[in-house]
Amino acid sequence: MSSQILDRVSAGLTSGLAEARIANPVGTILVVDDIESNTRLLKRMLVRDGHRVIIAHDGQEALERLRTDHPDLVLMDVLMPTLGGFETCRLIKNDPATRLVPVVLVTALQQSHDRLLGLEVGADDFICKPVNEQELNARVRSLLRIKRYTDDLDTAESVILSLAMTIEARDATTDGHCQRLSRYAVDFGAALGLDANEIAALARGGFLHDLGKVGVPDAVLLKPARLTPEEFIVMQKHTVIGDRLCGEVRSLRRVRPIVRHHHERLDGSGYPDGLRGDAIPLLAQIMSVVDVFDALTTVRPYKAAMPPQAAYDELFREAERGWRRRDLVEAFVALEPGRQI
Repeated sequence: MSSQILDRVSAGLTSGLAEARIANPVGTILVVDDIESNTRLLKRMLVRDGHRVIIAHDGQEALERLRTDHPDLVLMDVLMPTLGGFETCRLIKNDPATRLVPVVLVTALQQSHDRLLGLEVGADDFICKPVNEQELNARVRSLLRIKRYTDDLDTAESVILSLAMTIEARDATTDGHCQRLSRYAVDFGAALGLDANEIAALARGGFLHDLGKVGVPDAVLLKPARLTPEEFIVMQKHTVIGDRLCGEVRSLRRVRPIVRHHHERLDGSGYPDGLRGDAIPLLAQIMSVVDVFDALTTVRPYKAAMPPQAAYDELFREAERGWRRRDLVEAFVALEPGRQI
């Protein structure tokens, strides 16, 4: 794929996101209240502003409607039987499948500690009773607009991930490579005591590290022999191409250093930037170790698969050459990743 086509892909992603951001922020609203007159009033106000409204009469029913109807926003009373608004909000925000859905608590409670409790359970906004229609519509539209931004980022990231998997599918000899790298890297990061955000970046990085191979011709990518020096220069460009593609998606900002720098070496002999020592991001160093291990222990067109012990030995030799941090190699080998093959 040429540079011009890659530029159009990136521009298309950016343009699509921009169009979505300026779209009219109407959506599906879940109204939760055990009093029928309240749900009728709120529904009438919201429908007049263009929204689709679905109803639940308590917190338990609200959780069920979230799973089946996937609303864009929840407008919920606080005082309800069976399962109240505060606890329902907590359950919504603790569930990875629903935690990004905005929740607005509608309440006659005026005490500051009630609002503090609402914030603690993850409420995105409050509306006081009696409800003012103009205020209601303004708050709902504002939160829906933010929800659209979040959805756009998730969609763009999904497109990038799908593209990465398509690239792997081009080369039958690397089948499962991305999944294995993601698994190895997550286990490695956890063993090193990295935080949740770093481990999440490693999980994504395992899938996206070779994203830029979309720009490598099949004649090079699929060559059933070792590459010539000229072909290797073409292959090296995949790190920069992948970095540029990820750069269009803000949610991948922690992943970009992995994509760009997972072929760097401590002595500066790697690519694309010839970084040395600690200038190489830690997550990229972690990915480089697991990438080498997986390459050594799987069949490639130009070589047979090594047994895990031989791969461990080769990683230690690379550490002796000054390419890898020995402490990272030792920590990885201690996990005995060969058991997962």
